[in-house]
Amino acid sequence: MNRIILLGRLTKDPEVRYTNTGKVVCQFTLAVDRPFANQEGQREADFIPVVIWGKQAETCGNSLTKGQRALVEGRLQIRSYDGKDGNKHWVTEVIADRFEFIERKSDFAGRTSAPVAPKAPVQGGMESFGQAVPFDEEIPF
Repeated sequence: MNRIILLGRLTKDPEVRYTNTGKVVCQFTLAVDRPFANQEGQREADFIPVVIWGKQAETCGNSLTKGQRALVEGRLQIRSYDGKDGNKHWVTEVIADRFEFIERKSDFAGRTSAPVAPKAPVQGGMESFGQAVPFDEEIPF
């Protein structure tokens, strides 16, 4: 079985193009952190090229930006071609059949600048029903 799942950050904005037959293809590179540190104690990353086709390619091109986190699922493909220089070149890439947004653009945009204070709750005209109950993240069920 050839299946791969990657979670990483885009190294640059995705490139979208159309083939001669009109199919949409999107290419980008994910920087995926390794699960361990090197001898100097620093984390390293692998830079993995990703290709996605069709409607999802359009969505990626319109929605993803450099530095944004994305989850990609697909298969590993290794191919070769003869270059203009006459040498054989090998390409290893992930052909994605599915992706998910890990960060919204609005969340991601706020991350590059100073932290944003949480917004005050909007009054919904329900004040006559009593005092508002604060949000509690630790719901017991």
